Amino acid sequence: MFTDHDTFIIGFSVSKRHLAVAPERAGVERFSTAIARAGYEHTSQLVRIKWDGPVDFSLLENIIEFNVRDKANCSTFWRR
Repeated sequence: MFTDHDTFIIGFSVSKRHLAVAPERAGVERFSTAIARAGYEHTSQLVRIKWDGPVDFSLLENIIEFNVRDKANCSTFWRR
């Protein structure tokens, strides 16, 4: 889990078949087209990157940058 000024930015976890990326619902919604274009499955709050597939690092960077900017004035851990 990564935070900035005590607010959540993005989380990563591993499973047997994929790396799970959790950028909160706003991050998934903002980048849902790019996530699908990259070939990743996703739910409303989670992106799955299969271990045997490519990693779109620029997409991850864009999601992280979005969350840092979007939550710059956020005073809570999660978005409200």
